[in-house]
Amino acid sequence: MHPTARRHPRRTLGLALAAVLLTTGTAACGASGDDGTGTSGNAPASADAGTGPKQGVVLDNPFDKPELVLTDTGGETYDLVEETGGHPTLIYFGYTHCPDVCPLTMSNIAVAKSKLPESEQEKLRVVFVTSDPERDTPESLGEWLRAQDPDFIGLTGDFEKIQAGARSLGISLEPPVEDENGDIVSSHGTQVLAFLPKDDRAHVLYTEDVPVETYEKDLPALAQGKLP
Repeated sequence: MHPTARRHPRRTLGLALAAVLLTTGTAACGASGDDGTGTSGNAPASADAGTGPKQGVVLDNPFDKPELVLTDTGGETYDLVEETGGHPTLIYFGYTHCPDVCPLTMSNIAVAKSKLPESEQEKLRVVFVTSDPERDTPESLGEWLRAQDPDFIGLTGDFEKIQAGARSLGISLEPPVEDENGDIVSSHGTQVLAFLPKDDRAHVLYTEDVPVETYEKDLPALAQGKLP
């Protein structure tokens, strides 16, 4: 369903530009309000429009991993820095009631991960942090993630703590609200951040319009702790 992946020169972003890209890439899942890509028309993220699948963006100034201590799907305390330290790690903030962006993003990652050798799958950590902790209990979050990949890590907890962790990465999260139809909508940044084990910092950013082909191309290198 996607065009054949073609290689493109990797772009790099300075800290200020990266912050703009991150904070503008916010979507109310299931609602309109941006350009449909999750980048709100941000030029750097859409510079390759019409030339092939979207690529990840290598950051000139990587982000530190947020010091989040939350609850995993087994109801146990999970220290993000401690548990994922030394592992290539993908982190995404979203919610299980999202009708579009979140399930597609996680599905794309799951498909790409499934094509890695088993030894590299074991190294990789994929972490989904809920932006709707009131509804995403450990049990419901675990059930949702198992449908994507049983090894995906789901985290829930205090919203303000989660929001602060996201902001440390330049990602905007807003408290879930009820829309005019009575539906609960969670507005959240739609980026995936890839952390490398060499320094546990986020070196690559993926926007929501990155297709499965890009993850399939990049995950082999990321799983080995290398830039794609």
